Amino acid sequence: MPIRTIAIAALLFTLPLQASQPAPARLTALRAARVLDPVSGRVTSNGVIVIRGDRIDSVAASAPAGADVVDLGNLTLMPGLIDGHTHVLLQPDDEITPPVLTKSQAYRTIEGVRAVKLDLEAGFTTMRDLDSEGAGFADVALRDAINKGVIPGPRLLVATYALTITGGHMNLSGMNPDIALPDPAALTDSREAMIAEVRREVKYGADWIKLYATGTLRHVDPVTLEPLSQVSVDEVRAVVAEAARWRKDVAAHAYGGPGARAAVEGGVRSLEHGMMLDDDLLRLMAERGTFWCPTLSVYMPETGLPAPGDITARVIASHKRTFQAAMKAGVKIVFGTDVGAFPHGTSAREFVHMADYGMPPIEAVRSATTRAAELLRMEKQVGTLAPGAFADIIAVDGDPLADITALQRVRFVMKGGAVVRRP
Repeated sequence: MPIRTIAIAALLFTLPLQASQPAPARLTALRAARVLDPVSGRVTSNGVIVIRGDRIDSVAASAPAGADVVDLGNLTLMPGLIDGHTHVLLQPDDEITPPVLTKSQAYRTIEGVRAVKLDLEAGFTTMRDLDSEGAGFADVALRDAINKGVIPGPRLLVATYALTITGGHMNLSGMNPDIALPDPAALTDSREAMIAEVRREVKYGADWIKLYATGTLRHVDPVTLEPLSQVSVDEVRAVVAEAARWRKDVAAHAYGGPGARAAVEGGVRSLEHGMMLDDDLLRLMAERGTFWCPTLSVYMPETGLPAPGDITARVIASHKRTFQAAMKAGVKIVFGTDVGAFPHGTSAREFVHMADYGMPPIEAVRSATTRAAELLRMEKQVGTLAPGAFADIIAVDGDPLADITALQRVRFVMKGGAVVRRP
């Protein structure tokens, strides 16, 4: 075959390959009066965040040539927020009557569709949802529907059922023993049952495992404020080891006392609530790198949750003391709210309580960005403006470092390079 013919044939062979290459992702430039970088803690004036596809390309002083510019005026750009403790399948009215008794799983899932949309529009682009409280694996379904683009919502990491004991937290009490009722949590009264439940939850899609290490407010001693302990150190270690075998982490609901200590000594990655943690345990948490989601908002009077007796004021006072002692001890505090007990879309109220208790505004911002991303092992993906991270970006009205309430005034939300809320 002549050389010229071979050359032409080779050219024709490569043309379809060249034509099949995807076009380069378009650049989008977000421009605003301020850009807040939680890593450095600095606010830059008149900054630009350049987006390529679903990722952050760079933070620059001006928009590159050819980019689609979105001018957000006198707003502050920053990474999307992370809520480390949510319940997308709960609503405020569920705090009065357990929803497993009054609502179908289908109905609760529909409520969840609305909840994740509200939370995303409020600037929370990633959330760790710590159990469905009796809605089965509907949290898995919501996560998957979000990931496939079926419904709008944050990046969701879910825990399905929490592990509890007979008579413990989320095991319905005071009911007719002759009637079989659904339970809001998985009953695991032995080490073996706990291990089996971890396997079942992983099988059906859990990203995290949640363990009730103590009871709830109804289990708190009204004199000493010590909560019911629901686990031993050996049981916690078994749960953590089994979860780790499947490359999952464990979060423990724990108010304080021996149950909280067992959770920390047993190796959980995060402790939830923790209103009555003592100084020795806080030091141990700091040494071990145990994260803490204090969820201050859910226990505040404006939430309206019922509490036994008159212990509410004492619990809030203990929570404040614990929060301030945890900061002093160097505990890794992560933003978490328990939203669902109060209306979805209002989680940013937590920032105000954190600031009122003495947390500097930049640390409050980091608790919902860089530190929360560390908890989730997603430091390079979310909670940052670093190149290569997901383009999860929000813009707020005001400077959060000067006025923490600016985080309650989200005007623009982008998730994965797609705009989901505009001014």
